[in-house]
Amino acid sequence: MTYVDGFVLPVPEKNLAAYWAVAKIAGEVWKEHGALAYMECVADDVKTGVHTSFPQSVKLAADEVVVFSWIVFASRQERDRINAAVMTDPRIAELMCAENTPFDGKRMIYGGFKTMVDM
Repeated sequence: MTYVDGFVLPVPEKNLAAYWAVAKIAGEVWKEHGALAYMECVADDVKTGVHTSFPQSVKLAADEVVVFSWIVFASRQERDRINAAVMTDPRIAELMCAENTPFDGKRMIYGGFKTMVDM
């Protein structure tokens, strides 16, 4: 079974173009290092819930949109190897500088997930 890293984050609407530029580079880097798939999706039909929701999870501001992303790996071991390589890649180091980040990383939610169903 595959392994997935998932992310939910708020991006100011005015920064979406900059975010997509960063995401394109990041996706290329992860794929070059061995990720099987890299997806970045912008909220289109996401409502604020009564108890919980994507907007509530990232404390979404009125001028922001939720981005939902994931990276697929062959296994947890491959994920750990690939992420270690990605984190030392100079292209990612440049993107992670605070002045180059078009979103508030403190409100990003992320984690690794074992695949239960893969069809």
